[in-house]
Parts: sequence; C-alpha cells; structure tokens
Amino acid sequence: MKIGDLKSFSRKVYTVAKVISIGEVREVTSRKDNSSHQVCEALIADDSGSVYLTLWDDNISQIEEDMILKLDNAYVNVFRGSMRLNLGRYGNFTVLEEAPFDEVDLENNVSAQQVEYENRGPYDRGRSRRY
Repeated sequence: MKIGDLKSFSRKVYTVAKVISIGEVREVTSRKDNSSHQVCEALIADDSGSVYLTLWDDNISQIEEDMILKLDNAYVNVFRGSMRLNLGRYGNFTVLEEAPFDEVDLENNVSAQQVEYENRGPYDRGRSRRY
C-alpha cells in the first residue's frame, strides 16, 4: 500500500517508506496501568506521500533518519484530528538496503489533513458517530 492511499482507520498496512525526520522523545504514563513509556513520531515518506509514524519504547532507538523501513501489519489511527501510522502489538518493521522508489513526496502529507473522528466503541455495531 502506498502512503498516499492511506485512509483513517486503515488496517493491515504493508508498505515501504524512508525515514525523513525523527521528533523529540516524550515520556508518557499509561492510563491502563500507570506504567511509564517513551513515545516519538517519525515522518516517513514514499513516492506518493508522507505520514507520521508513532514509535514506542524500544522501537525508537532502532530507527534513524534516512533508513528505509518495510512496515508489516501497521494500522492508522486518528490522534488530535490527524492520521498517524502505528505498528502496535502485531506490527513490525525491517530495515531495507534500498527503496523501491527514487524520490519521496513530502507535499502530500496525509497527517496534515484534518480527519473527523469516528467513535467505534464495542456497542456501536457498525454505526458511527461524528464529533
């Protein structure tokens, strides 16, 4: 799948992208169990567009700018009105030697587009509410 084709709540995303930049690492506390975690966002891109990839804990130290990543089983969520790509529990990445594209498209940043939030709770049964 190309980054430019991502939609909010895309699942099972398999793509190859170049790491353009890595943001600051922040400390966050889990609401679930009060555990502390590190999180940061990396801007990644292919020849169709760019998106922010959310990185957690150990994955942060494994990523560097200009790396080519093959992402497997990633997913898109909406954070503060914009799309973010995530690896989550079941996704992973591998580092490739070279990209299957020559240039990256930074003009089409899908994270810069405002997205309406769809609340899909356990009781919605396919219906969605827009806020």
